[in-house]
Amino acid sequence: MAVAAPPSRVLGASLPWWLLIAPALILMLAFYAFPLAEVLWISFTEPEPGLSNYERLITSEAVQRVWITTLRICIITTVITLLAGYVVAYALSSAPPRVQRWMFLFILLPLWISVLVRAFAWVTILRRQGLINEALIGAGLIDEPLRLIWNEFGIAVGMVHYMIPYAVLPLYASMRDIDPRLVPAARGLGASRFEAFRSVFLPLTRPGIIAASVLVFIFSLGFYVTPAILGGGRTLMIAEYIKLQILDLIRWGLGTMMASTLLIAIVLLLWALSRIVDIRRVFGSG
Repeated sequence: MAVAAPPSRVLGASLPWWLLIAPALILMLAFYAFPLAEVLWISFTEPEPGLSNYERLITSEAVQRVWITTLRICIITTVITLLAGYVVAYALSSAPPRVQRWMFLFILLPLWISVLVRAFAWVTILRRQGLINEALIGAGLIDEPLRLIWNEFGIAVGMVHYMIPYAVLPLYASMRDIDPRLVPAARGLGASRFEAFRSVFLPLTRPGIIAASVLVFIFSLGFYVTPAILGGGRTLMIAEYIKLQILDLIRWGLGTMMASTLLIAIVLLLWALSRIVDIRRVFGSG
């Protein structure tokens, strides 16, 4: 006796493939592509049609200063996060499975805590009457409190703390795939511990280094809460500058221009990443 196919399978076989993805495509166009297109359109039409807003990238010292500050903080954050993340990922890849589970827990724990809570925690630690300054003054190492907050240093500290997991995970994925016999083989051929690491292990982790660097840099470009709290309004990054232009000064053209250039920069960085490493493996698929 023939068994009838389920109605869902018959329906799926009778519909063209593009109609099956049409609902998801409509949602993407309505709630993602259209708003982005509108932002781009406003950047060319407010307050008047033309490229006047984009000309500010060349003529406005304020816009250039915001971009330079943002790039400087993002580069510093990326370098420090990459160095710290490499050490943590190396220790993680070398640890036994039971220890790895606990290490993963502590690495991922910051992702489960609100970025707002973490930013205010760093305010408590870094302020003039905070734990660090009080400890240094109590130990007699300094006479006056250090300026550890409301500046680029405080912003970088908060951003590095947030970014560590995003550096560790790609680096660990790259290290996990390395044959553990390669470094001992190099040592057996006469290489020192440092030479074996520099000539064998480090080059094999280059895809993870590139992926972690680009991911941390991209995420850092769009930071808002951490710079707003730890910078105290004295150090403006792009996201805070966009908020200032749109919500406070009602200058939609300039604000959307900055948002558009930020989006274009991120897309170009992701494209560059996809040309160097398998981006699907970076995000945990493939």
